[in-house]
Amino acid sequence: MGYTLIGAVKSRAFRVLWTLEELGLDYDHIDAAPRSEAVTRISPAGKVPVLVADGVPITDSVAIMTYLADHHGALTFPAGTLDRARQDSLTNMILDEFDATLWMAAKHSFVLPEDKRVPAIKDSLQWEFARAQTSLVARMAEDGPFLMGETMTIADILLAHCGGWAINAKFPITEPRLRDHIAMMRDRPAFHRALGG
Repeated sequence: MGYTLIGAVKSRAFRVLWTLEELGLDYDHIDAAPRSEAVTRISPAGKVPVLVADGVPITDSVAIMTYLADHHGALTFPAGTLDRARQDSLTNMILDEFDATLWMAAKHSFVLPEDKRVPAIKDSLQWEFARAQTSLVARMAEDGPFLMGETMTIADILLAHCGGWAINAKFPITEPRLRDHIAMMRDRPAFHRALGG
């Protein structure tokens, strides 16, 4: 199967690059910005990332990660199992309470037109982000280095990507277990290969 990933490394495309590297898959990468011609030619909405799998475009980073993990039988638990339900619950929590909060902060920092930004919103977003960390740590498995214990899943990649985003946005990582998890994940060889180094 041939894969082409379209999207800039400094975007949510990175989490897909990382997934591809963890899975040891061959792929082509087009480092393209949102709404660029390389993107809109494949996906009219212009959002990145886009994964083209055998000529079929798939959009949205977590949908792509889930497809890759399911298709290749790694970085996930089997669909229909209780472990998969727990994994999906963690994935959705990270999307709702980490990714969405950080994206809102980014929008009010540099994405929205200047007259639409509300810089003061970042104080409440940082408060929400701190609460989400406490909640997530309470749900982390006790018996292994990963969120689900001994098995690494796409939720670990998603969390570590959001953690890096938080560090860049100066959103404090207040929970030591979370800091350790992010550091461990970012130390993986696949993380560095995805960065291009």
